[in-house]
Amino acid sequence: MKIEKTAIVGMGALGMMYAELIQKSQGRDHVFFVMDSERYNRSKDQEYTVNGKRVDFCLINAAEAKPVDLVIVATKYNGLIQALDVMEHLVGEETIILSVLNGISSEEIIAERFGEKHILGCVAIGMDAMRDKRSLLYTKMGKLQIGVLNEQQYPLLEAVNRFFESTGLPYSVEEDIRHALWRKFLINVGINQACMVYETTYEGALKTPDVFSAMTSAMYEVIAIAKKEGVNLSEQDYDVGIKILQTLNPEGYPSMRQDALAKRPSEVELFAGTVKRIAARHQVPVPVNTYFYERIKAMETTY
Repeated sequence: MKIEKTAIVGMGALGMMYAELIQKSQGRDHVFFVMDSERYNRSKDQEYTVNGKRVDFCLINAAEAKPVDLVIVATKYNGLIQALDVMEHLVGEETIILSVLNGISSEEIIAERFGEKHILGCVAIGMDAMRDKRSLLYTKMGKLQIGVLNEQQYPLLEAVNRFFESTGLPYSVEEDIRHALWRKFLINVGINQACMVYETTYEGALKTPDVFSAMTSAMYEVIAIAKKEGVNLSEQDYDVGIKILQTLNPEGYPSMRQDALAKRPSEVELFAGTVKRIAARHQVPVPVNTYFYERIKAMETTY
């Protein structure tokens, strides 16, 4: 199994970042964005830049798409169901699917549509990519953590390993990918929501005492519900998360803050919403995530 053709669904910050790297390594004919007709007609003649340099991305109408070797799902969680429709013609018998979405549920949702045999567990971590309209800026690409969710996925893992080595895309293979997914969730529940609610940057969240306190309290609530779900998140995972945040561009900010500035619906359901639902199932109090949820919902009513 060799990956030669890659389709990316979702032209946000991560989609553009990975597309530029793959295109630079493999050539323009080997990677393209796939989108519905309306988005394609709106986007096909636009100019895109990555770190100030123009990049001639290849865009394809989903109605004309054919099966590829690898599909990278890089939409927001709110757009995942629509993305599954866009992917319909991309997934063939041996197609591999990687989701770089936040949260802990996208792999399961994709598998329900296309089957577990196609999808690897994947976590995008440590990047500070920010997209403004058709421009992408980043100083840290971070890496993709990948791993199998069941035994039948090892051939997929080997193929993706070879592909990442050939493209130079930073990655690591995780023995317990479910734990890695929850650790990323832990970080996002804290930093994304704190930056949105307190209207601040990475540096502001880390160095402003009341913001840092709220952020870390929300993270510890994730640790509490994870243990109820059989996932052993720990103080060490919290420490890893804080260290990762300290490596990011101090003046940058995560996707939910970007959503707020653009007056777009956020992924609060994916973060505080998920925490609240799991906590209710186990009767675990989560006051900080409840506050974040209510505050963000109130902010969104003003758009």
